Amino acid sequence: MLNISPNDVDDCLDFPFLVETLRQAFREGAVQPVRHHHQVDYPEGNPATLLLMPAWTDFASGERDGHIGVKIVTVSPDNNTLGKPAVMGVYLLLDGRTGEPKALIDGPRLTLWRTAAASALAAKWLAREDAEKLLVIGAGALAPFLARAHASVRPIKEIRIWNRTRANAEKMAATLRGEGLDAGAVDDLDAALGWADIVSSATISPEPLVKGALLRPGTHVDLVGAFTPALRESDDEAVRRARVYVDTRAGASKEAGDIVQPLKSGVLQPGDIVADLFELARGEKQGRQDSEDITLFKSVGAALEDLAAGIAVYRRMREKGTEGTPSG
Repeated sequence: MLNISPNDVDDCLDFPFLVETLRQAFREGAVQPVRHHHQVDYPEGNPATLLLMPAWTDFASGERDGHIGVKIVTVSPDNNTLGKPAVMGVYLLLDGRTGEPKALIDGPRLTLWRTAAASALAAKWLAREDAEKLLVIGAGALAPFLARAHASVRPIKEIRIWNRTRANAEKMAATLRGEGLDAGAVDDLDAALGWADIVSSATISPEPLVKGALLRPGTHVDLVGAFTPALRESDDEAVRRARVYVDTRAGASKEAGDIVQPLKSGVLQPGDIVADLFELARGEKQGRQDSEDITLFKSVGAALEDLAAGIAVYRRMREKGTEGTPSG
């Protein structure tokens, strides 16, 4: 079994390759049991969450070989006081026939890549082909990956970054400029919303930051944060004005506040969700219909994405003759 580090993941992936990998994965499908959430209580402090996301090749469809994978993640809110990340995890990839462990992959890095690639995949169907202006809301670990991913599928010429702490936005902008992207931090979020062709938001804001009234016709909104029903990044007006899409119908309608809350209030009806990534990848539903459409894509993550990305990393390691760090 190989231990595959964050640097190994970076060396194996690029966004054009991974976006296409996810397109094929959503077209072909996989078995995705409901993810498992378990609360871990402690005598003192906040409880932690243990999250298990399994998936495996759909052998019933005729696939002879394949893989089984599971992402194991812990979310420990009190880790900040220890100087450690709140989210930690690994991805375990197994041989689909024998169950033999093949690789143990750094979970956080794999998640950053596959999450951003899923947003870029959606943007290929939903963002205007001439989209040049990208607004990124938030400056956490995922934000620069989102900027790179969107720039890989659309002719992005300028990136603006808004974050509650400006220093973090400036730091991210400097990183992207070092990679050849024209990026800068901004203070006026409302003005930036009216400027952007693509808005990509990755925050844990409990209150909407994306105001629908400020969006220009033709804007594509990519919502990646707000991963619980209590959190929300877009307001009702954004939902009303947009053609709404999701990564998976089951996940978004149960876990995503941007979908759950409008469904509960009646602002959004289940039939108003135009398509998910499975339907788009299989050509069963259509994406953007008009240059004036406002499109809104909400993702909560799918185990299929981790499986596809994990297999891709493992295969590229083998193709390169890279053995990672042998274990066990």
